[in-house]
Amino acid sequence: MFDLSIGAAWWVAAGLLVTLELLTGTFYLLMLALGASAAALLALAGASATLQFVGAALVGGGATVAWHLRRGRRHEVPAAADPAVLLDLGARVVVEHWSPDGRARVHYRGAAWDAVCAPGVACCPGWHHVVSIQGSQLILKPQQDTAVASDRAGAADAAHP
Repeated sequence: MFDLSIGAAWWVAAGLLVTLELLTGTFYLLMLALGASAAALLALAGASATLQFVGAALVGGGATVAWHLRRGRRHEVPAAADPAVLLDLGARVVVEHWSPDGRARVHYRGAAWDAVCAPGVACCPGWHHVVSIQGSQLILKPQQDTAVASDRAGAADAAHP
């Protein structure tokens, strides 16, 4: 018969929690696996079963609460305004003219794009930078310094309408 010590059972529990975490993609189960690992170490040190359960609860529960609080404090940026997701944010384009309904057609990255001004911003011809993208529509704000040399593809696209 296979004899499984309590310490080995904690390691198996930690392994199962890590496996479940890999399948679900949450970090909460990983925090509970830390608690099971702490209990396994307590078992190795000769602690009583009660102390092992308390240690698992404190470490696993504490790590879970700490992870939850850390995630709650983090400022989530919408994907449409996150430069790590949309590399076009901050790119410059030239708006030749705006239509009466507040839309424009701009040449950017070798193609014609629909564009609108960001909410609360006055539409005027000239250099603008991309602040967001909604579908295939660029959301623009006027460039403060219009004499700035081109960056990214802005000037190259403006030169090749």
